[in-house]
Amino acid sequence: MQDLSLHILDVAENGIQAGASLIRIEVDEDTRADILEITLEDNGRGMDSEFLAKVLDPFVTTRTTRKVGLGLSLFQQAAREADGDLTIASTPGVGTTVHVTMRHSHIDRKPMGDMADTLTALIEGNPDVDLVYVHRKDGSEYVLDTRELRAELEDVPLNHPSVARLIHDNVESSLKELMRG
Repeated sequence: MQDLSLHILDVAENGIQAGASLIRIEVDEDTRADILEITLEDNGRGMDSEFLAKVLDPFVTTRTTRKVGLGLSLFQQAAREADGDLTIASTPGVGTTVHVTMRHSHIDRKPMGDMADTLTALIEGNPDVDLVYVHRKDGSEYVLDTRELRAELEDVPLNHPSVARLIHDNVESSLKELMRG
């Protein structure tokens, strides 16, 4: 995966497949401290300690359609290539947290990628799952919370084409503004 947004999409989809009704994604960019942190939390079924101990092995997966589970191990590799790491905490019946750190300015750090496309894909493909996205950069913050959108839209589904376009455009323009600082 060439972009961090694709790693984020993969981990969020894992949480959804694990029965999560809420996915929380936080991206913290602190250019002064030269740190990029990404945290993904879900309230899915979680993992027991035995599976958690081997989840970063690329040949471990819960999927029945293939015998490899490269997503988390590739995300960990991307973090390590940028002087960082990936950690996972999980509790059965509670959920899972994936935390990634890396050096923001590292020459081998993958680009963030298109978070507007990633978030829109998650929302369109999983309209009944709540998503909270928080992106901070050097003290500024952007928040997207589908629970708030759902309350405003009432009976209009989040995956309605015009709603999805509005979400995409809002995320895209807000993140551009956030990056300008």
